[in-house]
Amino acid sequence: MFATLAALEIDPAAVVSRVCDTLREQLATSLKRRGLVVGMSGGVDSSVCAALAVEAVGPKHVLGLFMPERESDPESLNIARSYAERLGIDSVTEDIGTTLYGAGCYRRRNEAIRRVVPEFTDEWGCKLVLPPDRLEADRLNITYLVVQPPRGEMRRVRLPAAEYRQIVAASNFKQRVRTMLEYYHADRLHYAVVGTPNRLEYDQGFFVKGGDGLADVKPIAHLYKVQVYQLADYLGVPASITSRPPTTDTFSLPQSQEEFYYNMPALTLDVVLHGRNEGRPASDVADEVGFSVEQVQRAYADIDQKRMTTRYLHLGPQLVEPVTLTRSMEKV
Repeated sequence: MFATLAALEIDPAAVVSRVCDTLREQLATSLKRRGLVVGMSGGVDSSVCAALAVEAVGPKHVLGLFMPERESDPESLNIARSYAERLGIDSVTEDIGTTLYGAGCYRRRNEAIRRVVPEFTDEWGCKLVLPPDRLEADRLNITYLVVQPPRGEMRRVRLPAAEYRQIVAASNFKQRVRTMLEYYHADRLHYAVVGTPNRLEYDQGFFVKGGDGLADVKPIAHLYKVQVYQLADYLGVPASITSRPPTTDTFSLPQSQEEFYYNMPALTLDVVLHGRNEGRPASDVADEVGFSVEQVQRAYADIDQKRMTTRYLHLGPQLVEPVTLTRSMEKV
């Protein structure tokens, strides 16, 4: 399909061996934990991470955690449970809906929506989207709200900044509550938490600070999405998972990662991001993916902009000055 994909081909057996060796070393030396907790969403990234965890420490030392809520796709839970059984790992289901309700997740989000769409009720569906033609011209990535009443037509309205921030802030409860539960089970079992971002998500800041961005190990953060699929094929992840389009599974209406955050399909973004990382001119990448040079230049600018604006997500706590623990330890 794309010539660059040849450059992204990996030796899956060698990658699995390296990742698993590193996980075992990290558990034994840095983390001093005896197993791994993986939040399993039914998607390819978390499924590959669960399979890698089993390869690294064995099924008896891996816990799969399912954390649905009232707006989750029910099929995701079924698929994740089925794969956990196939891996032979213990699993726990934690319905986070009550916690989210208590924290005001849905209420705070819907309050912001009603300031834009006054007739919106809790029974309506909603999601956030970016303009579909945002590579066609230089423009701001303005977010739109899509709402749909029961048995009604979808409507799209432009979101003011304050309402956008409140909707995102309220929705982020979902990722943060899930991580809280991952650490609960990790603490009780003396396990470590596995983070599941791939390279696109990690590089472009597609995660929540203190939520799915928080973990003890991130075994696939160096792998492009196409490389994750190569591992999935090698590890035997079933087609019921690998054939599903990547989704956010955050809002009540179906929402792809592309329409919410990225400006192109993941496979294409792999090629464009690889080109940016390799310093390739936009004209080379344009020929390969079928974009105009101007479109690739805008995609490069979008990559750079996301890296700049999401750098905050990668930062740890900022100290006034370094704190020395002992003379024999490095400053932290």
